[in-house]
Amino acid sequence: MNLVISAVFHTVIIVALFFFAAREGMLGKKMKTLAAVMVREKPPEKPKEKPPEPKVETPKETPKVAAAKPNIPPPTAAAPPPPAAVAAPAVAPPPAVLQAFDFSDGAKQVITTTNVVEIYREQIQYAFRSRWARPEVPGDDNFVAEVQVQIDPAGKVLATQWKSGSGNTKWDESVRAAVRQTPSINQKPPKDFPSTFVVRFDVASETVDTAVAGPGQ
Repeated sequence: MNLVISAVFHTVIIVALFFFAAREGMLGKKMKTLAAVMVREKPPEKPKEKPPEPKVETPKETPKVAAAKPNIPPPTAAAPPPPAAVAAPAVAPPPAVLQAFDFSDGAKQVITTTNVVEIYREQIQYAFRSRWARPEVPGDDNFVAEVQVQIDPAGKVLATQWKSGSGNTKWDESVRAAVRQTPSINQKPPKDFPSTFVVRFDVASETVDTAVAGPGQ
């Protein structure tokens, strides 16, 4: 009990001292001085150093090896196409020309035509009439004599037959002489040529033959 009373008594005294000290400002000064001393004595705390962050090493890029370019040969210029063959203009075939007949008197005949049968027909006429020595008989412009001849495939005269005469003995005899002097034609007959053929003797035909043979023949 005495302890309780003593404790209460001391507490009241301490409270009273604080009251008066606060009233007089003494406590504030002491507190301020104490706080300043504590602040002064207390060393400033150093900031904690942050541990160095581990450096993240970026992977080094491996140098890219340039891909070997394929060895492409340079394009070769295409050869120009050969020029189109220009079709030559169609040329008409030359007319058939049979070899000239060469008779004993040196006369020659060249006939040009596209019909070989007609060519041979004219050559037979010329072969006989070229050997005809026509006599000078007045009024013989209208005389005509015809002789049928037969020719084999080799061009030989196989037979002759008197078809008609002029009526003048001298004139008709000159025709017979020309037929006897023509034993063959110097060329084979063409295919499909008739085996018999009529040779005509007249003044007009002889004039044509002379013109065809040319001067001096």
